[in-house]
Amino acid sequence: MKLALDEAKLAYSKKEVPVGAVLVKDDEVISRSHNQSISKNDPSCHAEMNVLRDAAKTVDNYRLNGASLYVTLEPCLMCFGACIHARIDRLIFATEDQKSGVVINNLNLQDESFFNHKISVSSGILATESSVLLKKFFQERRN
Repeated sequence: MKLALDEAKLAYSKKEVPVGAVLVKDDEVISRSHNQSISKNDPSCHAEMNVLRDAAKTVDNYRLNGASLYVTLEPCLMCFGACIHARIDRLIFATEDQKSGVVINNLNLQDESFFNHKISVSSGILATESSVLLKKFFQERRN
């Protein structure tokens, strides 16, 4: 999660929403990235999506079975859906997103039975640090 937080800090330095993600498979970092929606003018360039795209190219397979995704913020609907389709095994996120998180907040999708793949979910690692960075970013944007 520290690597994901480093990516979030990198996003912050680039005036992107400070979210970072890292994908690990067989104890090896396969991909790491951060939000780039603003700089790339692409609403799908969330940290998770960037990592999943890059990792799929790296392993030459869109299925990422056995992989764990570390992300600093609870994923949105788009990102959680991509995690399901990529067949990641574990999702570990730092802090909850009460507004648009769908894993445990809002839609609580981790418990839905209609998915053909189940992801193990855990949260709370470096939650305070991730939350503080996000709050600082949005407070600065408002001022």
